Amino acid sequence: MNKIQGFYNIESNGKEYLCKLRGILKRSDKRENCTVGDYVIFDEDGFITEVKPRKNLLRRPLVANIDYGVIQFAAKDPVIDYEKINILILNSLYNKINPVLIINKIDLLTKEELEEIKSNLEYLSKIDIPVFYISTYENLGIEDLKDFLKGNVTAFGGPSGVGKSSILNLLQDSKELKTGETSKRLRAGKHTTRDSKLLTLPSGGFVIDTPGFSSVDLPPTENAQELISLFPEFKTVEDCKFNNCVHINEPQCGIKNAAESGKIPKERYDFYKRCYEKSKNEIWNKYK
Repeated sequence: MNKIQGFYNIESNGKEYLCKLRGILKRSDKRENCTVGDYVIFDEDGFITEVKPRKNLLRRPLVANIDYGVIQFAAKDPVIDYEKINILILNSLYNKINPVLIINKIDLLTKEELEEIKSNLEYLSKIDIPVFYISTYENLGIEDLKDFLKGNVTAFGGPSGVGKSSILNLLQDSKELKTGETSKRLRAGKHTTRDSKLLTLPSGGFVIDTPGFSSVDLPPTENAQELISLFPEFKTVEDCKFNNCVHINEPQCGIKNAAESGKIPKERYDFYKRCYEKSKNEIWNKYK
């Protein structure tokens, strides 16, 4: 379901319907009372009467019921920001969304440069996060991505300049995101990057273009244990001496030992420590 100028564009059994909110849903002043990605019930008069329970909800951007959150970066122009990748993965896991990483523009790399990036991201395979290396220019990796996303609802996000619209167009076999496109049906004007949009995939499923899904803020965890739960690789390590260990200064810490032995990549442990310090100083104080 998409929202366009007060109307909700709903797809049902291959048909599209324009609907509006009714009753208490309309009276509510909450932006999230009905949003892109929601499953709803509407009546024969075109009024939405019920929003079904959600499995997840992103508030920035505002979208619901996402199976996969694609984090897209360019291999070059602009260069990869590994810190942002890790933060976006944390946010996906915090929102109960399965993260997927896309590295686009691999045609700009030498073989050696591509192998270096793959080596830097090798840790993702150990925590079950898929990585797709794609070239929209040479149409590399698109078919594998189509097969993976088939039948699911996937939100796309990332920094500007990484070729997100090009990939979305290839997935749809269309030019729906072409700059300056106008909705004749609703006279909604030009497509802008301010709104999320649900797009149908020919092979089944949907993709959501979410330009705002590039926030690099840490998720608003309430304490160290909640932050630790967002690092899947920590769950594979033997217990620490203390049950409430935060893996910073405690003795006989299994996570620190794993980082020193290479069982956990040192870069990931160092990233955790940066997240811990930033969360402690800027987020957790709010809950005291």
